[in-house]
Amino acid sequence: MSSEPVLSLRTVTAELGGRPVLRGIDLTVGRGEVVALLGANGSGKSTAIRTIVGQVPAGGAIELFGTPRHAFRDWARVGYVPQRTTAAGGVPATVTEIVSSGRLARSRFGVFRRADRAAVRHALELVRLADRAGDAVDALSGGQHQRVLIARALVTEPELLIMDEPMAGVDLASQEVLARTLEQQVTAGASVLLVLHELGPLEPLIDRAVVLRDGRVVHDGPPAEAAGGHPLPGHDHVHPHAGTPTRTGLLN
Repeated sequence: MSSEPVLSLRTVTAELGGRPVLRGIDLTVGRGEVVALLGANGSGKSTAIRTIVGQVPAGGAIELFGTPRHAFRDWARVGYVPQRTTAAGGVPATVTEIVSSGRLARSRFGVFRRADRAAVRHALELVRLADRAGDAVDALSGGQHQRVLIARALVTEPELLIMDEPMAGVDLASQEVLARTLEQQVTAGASVLLVLHELGPLEPLIDRAVVLRDGRVVHDGPPAEAAGGHPLPGHDHVHPHAGTPTRTGLLN
């Protein structure tokens, strides 16, 4: 693993609607490293992700592969999976069309060649959706929608994967497919930053856990041994299904 980070955030701040959401966070992802970004709803996890991809204005310094984000242009090196949404965004489209749209960053002048079509097929095979390639995305389940979004991110063969709650609302079968897919990417050398409510089936892949609370980093290090499947230090759960604060202020 290289000592030079593929992603670096230094004293990053952000506001939404005039309200501070990030209050000077530091975060790095090393080459080949898998980092889980954890915390309660409203802690700033998704905002941090959106600052990285330029969807939210930010103060501080953000670098991708050693280049300041404002000057970074090689976005084919970055695969981004947003929070679960309808893959087609309400536009009639097939699975292949949605995944192909992610390949445009690598295709020359928007013209698809044999290598581009092969990459689309391979991405669909990775997420176990090759048999649904010609289907309308509206015919898919929620878990399959998420797998389409992940295939769209993988089709550029990215070096850095940024994923915002890829397991949220996904059935167990799709969770297992996503875990295997991510394991393959990590084995091939990809770096990963992903927002999670709990580590779940991804726990064996996680190198570091970064915990946010009220827009600040309160823990950055190896996830503690998961007693009963709850890996964060000093708390009981990080689940989205109830609202009782635990002793660290994370949701139970």
